[in-house]
Amino acid sequence: MITTGVLLVLITISASELLGQAPIRLTLDDAKTVALNNHPQVLAAQNETAYTNQQVVVSRAPYFPTFEVDITGTQGNSLARVGAGALSATRLFNRFGQGVIFSQIVTDSGRTKNLVSSSRLQSEASAQTYQATRYDVLLEVSRAYFAVLHAQGVVKVAEATVAARQLLLDQVTTLAKNNLKSQLDVSFADVNVSEAKLLLLRAQDAVQSSGADLTRALGTDQPMSYQLIDEPLPSGPPDRPDQFVMEALNNRPEIGSLKSAREAALRFADAEKDLARPTVGMIGTVGLLPFINEGGSHIPNEYAGVAVNMSVPIFNGHLFSARREAARYKANEAAQRLRDVQERIARDVRVAWASSMNAFQRIDVTAQFLRQATLALDLAQGRYNLGLASIVELTQAQLNVTQAEIENLSAKYDYQTQNAALQYSAGLLR
Repeated sequence: MITTGVLLVLITISASELLGQAPIRLTLDDAKTVALNNHPQVLAAQNETAYTNQQVVVSRAPYFPTFEVDITGTQGNSLARVGAGALSATRLFNRFGQGVIFSQIVTDSGRTKNLVSSSRLQSEASAQTYQATRYDVLLEVSRAYFAVLHAQGVVKVAEATVAARQLLLDQVTTLAKNNLKSQLDVSFADVNVSEAKLLLLRAQDAVQSSGADLTRALGTDQPMSYQLIDEPLPSGPPDRPDQFVMEALNNRPEIGSLKSAREAALRFADAEKDLARPTVGMIGTVGLLPFINEGGSHIPNEYAGVAVNMSVPIFNGHLFSARREAARYKANEAAQRLRDVQERIARDVRVAWASSMNAFQRIDVTAQFLRQATLALDLAQGRYNLGLASIVELTQAQLNVTQAEIENLSAKYDYQTQNAALQYSAGLLR
């Protein structure tokens, strides 16, 4: 069900599309909520869960009696009996009747019970798969969201770089016209402006690309313009990943899904084993024959009957034993798949923790890099203005500042992305 907040976001998106208004204000929480309510993968997994819930009802159906209403009319030559095609010599006569037939399994030696248990566990596995799909979408949204913020930040850096280098080019051009600087300085400054413009074009392309990824992550094919709100930096990761590994083994829905699938396979193997046991069923019928021909007038107008039947399998070409062994192999396969995923998730958590720790440490390093590059640029600018440094030294200092700003920006959003991946790996992403 779509909440009021999500509905308002969706209405705002639609209205902005129609009216061509300013970019839509979108927080990370809003983006997650919209994606969970709109992404086709989530909706598909939701329908799969509903399907498996109905399979529980299907498996439970043999517990209840089956009733059928029959209406039959026949015509046959008087006093004739069935010859070929049947074991009994049933008498033919004209009749029209209606009746009710019911059947009920008395016992199938526990097979239905095991099938119901297997279906319930499959339903639980499907519910965990649905949760895993939600986690995948949340991670995709987080990555796309921070990628857009990163790309937009790089555009701002590129725009500031173009402005600063254009200002230097204008100053050097003016000084060269007055024979205070050489044309070589003008050429170097002009090259730097061109490089900055190329950086801006690449950054703008990255914004468009990351915006398309965000649109996809939100579960829509309509391109929209968003005003994304920056998220505060989370605290640093712990010194060791052991806590996250334990959280992952307890919380990851993939593990819960495979555990339920393994138990479902075991219950199904038990149900296949029950095929070799006796089955007892009951069938009954009651009805009316209102119109009886003259030759059959001695037949009562009402009829009723009940029967109990026990079926004991003896031999069927090894069918039941093959099904039993096949189910056992599937149960063993499910157990090994669970083990494989547990080991893979433990590895993924450690890798995500290492990447998150590295990204967190890069924030301080790049901040120091930016401070030193800014100081070096100020010194180079002063030396160049005094004629103590060449244009090469100044442009290199400008390049270092641009690189430091981009690195610092990248470190910030890389850490937020890696932290989201770590939370996802540990089963804690919300």
